[in-house]
Amino acid sequence: MRLALIASLVSPIREPQCGGAQAFLADLAAGLARRGHEVDVFAASGSEIDDIRCVDVGVEASTLQEFLYHAGAIPPVDDSVFEAAYARVFGAVGERSYDVVHSHAFDAPAIRGAVGVDAPVIHTMHLPPEASVVHALHDASQAINPPLIATVSRAQAQAWQGLVNIDLVLPVGVPTARITWSATPGSGVVFAGRFSPEKGAAEAIAVARRAGMSIDLYGDAYDDGYAEREVKSAGGQPGVTVHPAIARPVLWGVIAGAAAVLCPVGWDEPFGLVAAEAQACATPVVAFRRGGLEDVVLDGVTGFLVAPGDIAAAAAALGHLDHIERTACRRHAEAHLDIESVLDAHERVYHGMRRPGAVAARG
Repeated sequence: MRLALIASLVSPIREPQCGGAQAFLADLAAGLARRGHEVDVFAASGSEIDDIRCVDVGVEASTLQEFLYHAGAIPPVDDSVFEAAYARVFGAVGERSYDVVHSHAFDAPAIRGAVGVDAPVIHTMHLPPEASVVHALHDASQAINPPLIATVSRAQAQAWQGLVNIDLVLPVGVPTARITWSATPGSGVVFAGRFSPEKGAAEAIAVARRAGMSIDLYGDAYDDGYAEREVKSAGGQPGVTVHPAIARPVLWGVIAGAAAVLCPVGWDEPFGLVAAEAQACATPVVAFRRGGLEDVVLDGVTGFLVAPGDIAAAAAALGHLDHIERTACRRHAEAHLDIESVLDAHERVYHGMRRPGAVAARG
């Protein structure tokens, strides 16, 4: 099949990835191409995915930083610049014939921009509900070519329930075959993710300190004030080391050598890619019981889920890591979180959407 994948324009798709949605889109595109599909990824300038055509329509992510998602924040009222950027993307999409257009751009202008596309369209929501996105989806559902709407976890589908019609859940997956793992427990804990309040870097530091364990944090400033005040200011203190974001293959090696990965999130995590990657590394996860993390982590088997905000409980859980069999983490990732079963699900959906007489697939 000939497929167009649309990325959010607020960051390029390249290592180190800005977030889980970007990392998954890169893996999805590569996996679909490996299966013989012709895949074009429409993304911000500077995007790079091995062996994938990234279509550059001249949109610089640096010009769109005011539209970066911040949990609980109201997006800018004037999004005309954002609208124009997506108009360029979908204008380019319209210049070729595609069997399916799959948008992973979680922005209202992207949803509005896709309304005029001739091919069947699917939108995957990678974020919690936000009013402008809900309105855009309602409008799109009234179009001549209404899109399918997917979420990335059951928990996220429940969050959207009653606001828009969710057609299906298309979970995220990780490339377990590529991920380094170790059955031998490591030392210290790891936090990996953007330095913003919803990801819980400050809480991760508090958990590690309370447990008396060292912590390495990997990420880049997403919220500059928060990153400086809550994360970087703690760097260099006993047991706390702050690193810039690193490419995922390198990060997997770091995680495989850790005792646990911390995900003390401050929002209802839509999926939890880092938690899935950690289990593929055979490393247990200690997380707050929020959102999609309940779908990803098996409490007491591949890690521990504790009440949201409970630093003491998370620290206590780190004292019980010897109850977790690391090979069980790896087996769970291979059986339930692997990218191959996710690719199977995407292909089934795409074939069901394809119109009779559409362009034949390459290969």
